[in-house]
Amino acid sequence: MWQPFTEDHQQFRKTVRAFAEKELAPHVEEWEADELFPNWVFKRAGELGILGAHFPEEHGGAGLDYWFSAAKAEELPHSHMAGVNMGLLVQSDMATPVISDIGTKEQIEEFLKPALAGDKIASLGVSEPAAGSDVAGILTTAKQDGDDFVINGSKTFITNGTRADFVTMLVKTAPDRGAHGCSFFLVPTNLPGFNVAKKLKKIGNKSSDTAELFLDDVRVPKRYLLGEANMGFMYLMQNFQTERLIAAVGAVASAFLILESTIQYGRDRKAFGKPIIKREVWQHKFVDHYTKLEAARAFVYKCVDHYNDEKYVKKVPLSMETVKLISMAKILAGDLISVIVDDCLQFHGGWGYIEDFPIARSWRDQRLLRIGGGTSETMKYYVAKLMGF
Repeated sequence: MWQPFTEDHQQFRKTVRAFAEKELAPHVEEWEADELFPNWVFKRAGELGILGAHFPEEHGGAGLDYWFSAAKAEELPHSHMAGVNMGLLVQSDMATPVISDIGTKEQIEEFLKPALAGDKIASLGVSEPAAGSDVAGILTTAKQDGDDFVINGSKTFITNGTRADFVTMLVKTAPDRGAHGCSFFLVPTNLPGFNVAKKLKKIGNKSSDTAELFLDDVRVPKRYLLGEANMGFMYLMQNFQTERLIAAVGAVASAFLILESTIQYGRDRKAFGKPIIKREVWQHKFVDHYTKLEAARAFVYKCVDHYNDEKYVKKVPLSMETVKLISMAKILAGDLISVIVDDCLQFHGGWGYIEDFPIARSWRDQRLLRIGGGTSETMKYYVAKLMGF
């Protein structure tokens, strides 16, 4: 049987598991109520090597393969806080990979290395009030003025946005060129004109902060242009695959955990004289869920293998086949965990609707998976195009 994880991967997995269970999980109630987790979490994750395992050593990472990131995404759900997990994954798998891919030596020193160490907090700034999955529709602009670019516009749904030290931001540098007029900038949040307009209240993932940002004549030095001007959309399409893949890995792992805790509840809870897990209707449902989850995990591992082979072994841009598979994996994982968590809440009966039970939080949190990083409908649109429909 093919086994993607080596002993080194498993040792790393133990480190992440211990971090999640011992240092994060005890704070669930506090951080969910505060709707924010403290900044020391980033620093501690950096100290443990959790943020940078799959980045090159010269960029501040450990120079390991992407299976280490997959192991991380499978163990972080033991924190029982999807918001914390999302904040950490934005730091390590969403806002920073593009810096490693195309950043200059100076940009890597100033932004990437401190982020992987947990000394600087990173955000990814793509979505806008009028442009979510339709990335080409962003309206924020950057106009060159001497040795600076002047940025005006707004961003929304920005994870880590209220306390980020910098934002890896997509803006329009040639508005008349549509998707082919976008560029990436590294935008420090202490620049004049940069404002956190408000912290957004969410129905789930409450322990993470999500912000709306406003930029009013923010002058960004030209040296903070990431890669080539007007190539941002191409860079983003590659970077999106990391976000979508890590979301799929984490969703499958979370679904397994939720099923396991639900079945334990069913062993302990009795109704009409016997444990409710002994009811055949539920046994059949859970067998179906486990079967589909095993199949989903195998498919997601196939995607990780493709991604790892192309990006870390061959070091080439991701193929359209890999992009298609990753998009399918995100659709599959998001839809599957939605059905599973809904059934698990139903299995808890009235207690599933009570905040004291973790299943209520899981039910709210998982809903984001069909929206964030590209809605399921958008994913299907892209896959259809890749299949020549």
